[in-house]
Amino acid sequence: MKKVFITVMALSLSMSVLTSCKEASDKAKEASEEATEALEDAGESLEDAAKDAGDAIKEAGKEAQEMGEKALDSLKKAGEEAMDKTKEAAKKAIDSVKI
Repeated sequence: MKKVFITVMALSLSMSVLTSCKEASDKAKEASEEATEALEDAGESLEDAAKDAGDAIKEAGKEAQEMGEKALDSLKKAGEEAMDKTKEAAKKAIDSVKI
């Protein structure tokens, strides 16, 4: 009878340990799945941020190009005006020498 009791107790303890191990395994699996989801979300967020940064850089490049073109146009206009004034001054100088 004593052997039967010890065997039953050992089996009961084994079942308790097995149940506890299974629960721990399930919790570890669940935690792993949650971590995987969190990493996927973080990866998507990083990808979105990189795309946004790329778009911002492209937009800044376009704006810089437009500003450069405007500056060139202003310089060209200023150069043309200076050339016209120089021509006028030269013409006046020539006219004053003729008299």
